This record gives sequence, structure tokens and C-alpha cells, in this order.
Amino acid sequence: MNIEKLEIKNRIELNTKLTKAYHKMQGLIEALSKKEIPSEVLSSINADIKSLNSFSGTEKELTKILRKTYAKILAFVEKELKFVAKQHYLSLGMVFGMLAGSVFSSIFDSFGFTGMGISIGMLIGIIVGTNLDKKAEEEGKQLELESVKY
Repeated sequence: MNIEKLEIKNRIELNTKLTKAYHKMQGLIEALSKKEIPSEVLSSINADIKSLNSFSGTEKELTKILRKTYAKILAFVEKELKFVAKQHYLSLGMVFGMLAGSVFSSIFDSFGFTGMGISIGMLIGIIVGTNLDKKAEEEGKQLELESVKY
């Protein structure tokens, strides 16, 4: 069983946001097609792609549904198969590190520690995130696409 093809290319030529969303979705489909995916997960992904292919709304609505479907499929394969995009854990580590640094600096009840706390937290988050990304790559759980949000 193979992953469905995205068949909406003829509608994307003049809309740059739609073009960007289309190419991101196409990249996800290509990255997933290189991996071994169980048939029950694959059938769910194919159902989402078939839904996109049969969509008949406006370009703006199509852009929105492409973005939602991209996020849905990426979250689904992360949950079910532990597949993640490149630098996924690095991004999460930086965010959580900055958050932890802010909390740490507020514990001391001084705004003077805020910059230092955020910096130290972000550094720790980068180290942990990089190690988790390397582990995911070694296990073959990393998809060949960048972890970029809209």
C-alpha cells in the first residue's frame, strides 16, 4: 500500500500562501513515502490526502485546510510512530528551556536574573534537544523535512 499523491497542483499557481502550503504538504508526503508505515496508519494518512484532493472550496479555504491537514498528519505520525521532523526536539528544548529559565528567575523574585535565567535555560534546552534529535536520527525516526511552523 502506497501513500496517495496530492492532486491539487493546477490550483496553486498564483497564490503564494497556497503554493507554500502545497509544497510543505508535498514534502511531508515524500518524507513519509521513504519510511515503513503500518497499513492502519497509512490508511488514515491516505484518507486525509483523499479529502484534500476532493476539496472544492476557495483558494483561501484550501490553504487553511492544507495547513491543518499537514499539522494533523505530522502530529499523528509523531504520536503513532514516533516520527519527528529535523530539529523538532531542538525547537521544543529551546522553548521549554526559556520557559524554565523565566520560572527560575521569578523564583528569586528579581528581574535582574531574568536574562541570565532565560539564557541558561535555553542553553540547557539546546543541549537536550540536540541529543534527542541525534537519537531520533540514529533510530530512523527522523523525517527528511524541517521543523518549521507557519
